[in-house]
Amino acid sequence: MAKILAVDDEPAILEMIESILNKDGHLVTKVSNPLKINMEELHRYDLILLDIMMPGIDGFELCKRIRILVDCPILFLTAKTEENSLVNGLSLGADDYISKPFGVMELRARINAHLRREHREHSVRMVLGRVCIQMSQKKLLMDDKELPFTKAEYEICEFLAKNRGQVFSKEQILEAVFGFDNESNDSTIITHIKNIRAKFADYDYMPIKTVWGIGYKWEE
Repeated sequence: MAKILAVDDEPAILEMIESILNKDGHLVTKVSNPLKINMEELHRYDLILLDIMMPGIDGFELCKRIRILVDCPILFLTAKTEENSLVNGLSLGADDYISKPFGVMELRARINAHLRREHREHSVRMVLGRVCIQMSQKKLLMDDKELPFTKAEYEICEFLAKNRGQVFSKEQILEAVFGFDNESNDSTIITHIKNIRAKFADYDYMPIKTVWGIGYKWEE
């Protein structure tokens, strides 16, 4: 199941999209007023559908604002007469477009193809704001520059980032990263977190937050 945000000023189109995608098990959030999108919640979506011609703000400008916040696929919903301007739109960070009126099979096929591709990419990398974690290479990049993490520091970052928003105690992090049989103790985690933060501090960025009395969490 994927979480999909659909933005279109025509409620009938939104209802149709929801009806079609619900049959594939996807959860669709419908927004008819683009100015009411909750930008802080965008990271929760696996794919975003944007109409181009909307009152208040058009899909191109909205795409530009969204793309700097999230890395998920963005697809334009466009009328045939708008296709000539799509080169500009795609250069702003959109991944594809679907022409109106669209058929059920085309909508499902396009969206599921992008979701499959996204799943494959996320199995080897995560992009969280300014941070890119390349899991296949065990590297963490900050603003496209690799941070010199030790193996343990990287593993802690990957674990917290995969479970971002969740709070973990020092004991839970120790067990998840080093395993049951490791002789390390809680102070090891404290030291590693301190070193991780020092390396992020060079970029004025601090994704690992302390939740006093409980532990740590990754927060974008």
